[in-house]
Amino acid sequence: MNASLALRRWVKRRDNPLADMIWRAAKARRTLAVPSVRVLHRPLYALHRAASGLIHELLRGLWYTPLFRARLEGQAPRLTLYAGMPLVIGPVRMRFGSDCRVSGITTITGRSNGETVPELILGSNIDIGWQTTIAVGRRIVIGDNVRLAGRALLAGYPGHPLDPTDRARGLPDTEDQVGDIVLEDDVWLATGVSVMAGVRIGRGTVVAAGSVVTKNLPAGVLAGGVPARVIRPLKAPHDAA
Repeated sequence: MNASLALRRWVKRRDNPLADMIWRAAKARRTLAVPSVRVLHRPLYALHRAASGLIHELLRGLWYTPLFRARLEGQAPRLTLYAGMPLVIGPVRMRFGSDCRVSGITTITGRSNGETVPELILGSNIDIGWQTTIAVGRRIVIGDNVRLAGRALLAGYPGHPLDPTDRARGLPDTEDQVGDIVLEDDVWLATGVSVMAGVRIGRGTVVAAGSVVTKNLPAGVLAGGVPARVIRPLKAPHDAA
């Protein structure tokens, strides 16, 4: 047995005074910190936040945004990236409209074994939340004023075939597993929503948190569930009391 592993196990058992003393010292070390003096540390905290914000803004404006724009087709006017730069994997053409706000903790992937280069098209005034994954099989279109909350998944392709033998051989997914995804204008996907290949979501529809959308949804409804179903129609703005 490795000597260091044996020592750790001996300390964790705490079956003699020396082992117990070492365990307590190690535990105390994990929580060791300088006492907080509010009159001193509150201004230091504010200074830390201000400096961090300034550094982030400099990186966003001078580094992340120009680099990411170079990967796009077109300039994407007033693009806002926050918390870094999205990760782009594989071949994918990307075209963004104006006033898009995209989390840097976003992954965009393009299917590499298709006959055409995958295409991601975003309209204007779009929010894409943190830890969202957009997997473009052939084409994904996101309309104007769409909101994607955190941890959304647009799964235009699965990445693996259904046949277990082919999966074990490392073969790619098949064409029948791939499909376009279209989110029409004003759609809102709440936290953790997954949208599968071949799905179109109609204008103004809201999908509840944690739902999995496997079939088309009509315009102007609230949908939810696994799989997602229409719960009720939504009132148009002019119908509100």
